[in-house]
Amino acid sequence: MRHSLSPLRCLLALALVLGGLLPGAAQAQRAVRADTLYTMTGDGPIVDGVVLIEGSTIAEVGPAAEVDVPSGATVHEATVATPGLIDPRGTVGVSGLDNVPADQDQLDTSAPIQPALRAIDAYNPQEELVSFVRRLGITTVHTGHAPGALVSGQTATFSTTGRTVSESLRDSVTTVAFTLGPDAQARFESPGTRAKGVAMLRQALLDARAAMEGEGPTTDLGHAALQRVLRGEVPALITAHRAHDIQAALRLQEEFGFDLILDGAAEAYLVTDEIAEAGVPVILHPTMARPSGTTQNAAFTTAAVLHEAGVPVAIQSGWEPYVPKTRIVLYEAAIAVANGLPRRAALASITSTPAQILGHDGIGTLAPGQTADLALFDGDPFEYTTHVCTVLSGGQVVSDECK
Repeated sequence: MRHSLSPLRCLLALALVLGGLLPGAAQAQRAVRADTLYTMTGDGPIVDGVVLIEGSTIAEVGPAAEVDVPSGATVHEATVATPGLIDPRGTVGVSGLDNVPADQDQLDTSAPIQPALRAIDAYNPQEELVSFVRRLGITTVHTGHAPGALVSGQTATFSTTGRTVSESLRDSVTTVAFTLGPDAQARFESPGTRAKGVAMLRQALLDARAAMEGEGPTTDLGHAALQRVLRGEVPALITAHRAHDIQAALRLQEEFGFDLILDGAAEAYLVTDEIAEAGVPVILHPTMARPSGTTQNAAFTTAAVLHEAGVPVAIQSGWEPYVPKTRIVLYEAAIAVANGLPRRAALASITSTPAQILGHDGIGTLAPGQTADLALFDGDPFEYTTHVCTVLSGGQVVSDECK
């Protein structure tokens, strides 16, 4: 028996198709038009450039004269447009804006070695600090456990958009975070010295490797996390500020063969050749970090020195013990420009370079097929008087206030 659709049902079906709710329907289209468009793909900026967006991804990028913008597309205009900014190392969403114990989950001090801890289990996508950085153009945060323990846990990467962890998640385990030097000694009875700290780390890695060579999968969560590092599945993110702590990190990498990302690295300018020879990238401390303790010899020029030596360098927000708990990477990169880092390298340090260091192929550049994360500015991004006026994440406008 044949059934015919009523006129009302026909109209409803047509509305669903036109609204993009049925398979095969056309996706919503947007276009970003900028006087200067930084794609960060290796080419120079595009003057009078256009990014055409379909749904959550970029469909086309090029000069306005070469990109056909559909008549029905929503058009956003900017003086300068860049990829959405990436904070390559911080604790946003794990530490919160209010600076009270209830929102400070960035470091567990019950034991000095805790690789089983996961940032994904503590991240709060509705934390006000997340929306704060999003309004300033940051669409991705690599966040989690702060420095301060020999092994503080597994970091993760999130979009700054999304109501739930699953909606925000970009990578559940990005690195395992380690710390060398006095910063790993202050909160625990042991280690009491640098040598003891390195010995404890070596023992933990040796134990994990021995367990890996046994029969069957391990049920020890700590061993499982360290084994992923030893197998090269996840890099070791080692915070080391003093030159001799940096050298200790390089020795550990040579001994165990894991992928290493140096974190902080305040005295990297003293061992630049060694870092370059090892082929290790650096997620540098905030340029304006307060010089005290292990960072007392931090320099404004370190990013420029590393870049000149060919070391991949990203600039992080880090973690601050006072409100609002985080720095803004855009401002930190601007100070690096004022101290010798080329402008394009500075923009790369908070877009394409952290994406490469952290292994995220779909973000950090503006190219067809990439996630449509963009920051739109009303002037030069590195000028203090410039504002971020529109932020797009996954093709959707998530902020439209000039901040």
